[in-house]
Amino acid sequence: MYAAMTFPAQRPQTAHANAYRQIGVQTGVDAASPHRLVAMLFDGFVENVLRAKAAIAQGQIEQRGQAISRALRIVDEGLKASLDLKAGGALANDLADIYAYVMLRLTQANLRGDIAALDECQAVMQPLRQAWDTIAPQVDGPRG
Repeated sequence: MYAAMTFPAQRPQTAHANAYRQIGVQTGVDAASPHRLVAMLFDGFVENVLRAKAAIAQGQIEQRGQAISRALRIVDEGLKASLDLKAGGALANDLADIYAYVMLRLTQANLRGDIAALDECQAVMQPLRQAWDTIAPQVDGPRG
């Protein structure tokens, strides 16, 4: 999965930091590795899906829309935008398709106040996050 993403050799660290800052992920961005920045996006996605689910349960339509909009931006402007479709080959294209599907389901969840659609988005993204965590020692080195 790592080869499907663009990182410092292809894109300067400051470009990554600026992209992630723009979508609201601020803590630790400046000191984070490119791998950690993507992990932060996954965390932000989960956090906003949980916020959206709580807002739906409480009938808070505006908060639901804000949380889902942020989750959409994380997927579109963060995760999907980081893909290098040429260098990443089939994996990058598969990830782009997954992200497009998640974005569709997030939009449907927002329109319908559908917690089940949000649960599905979490279920689709969870294995990607776990795979990302698995490769951390290979790209960031062992944590001490």
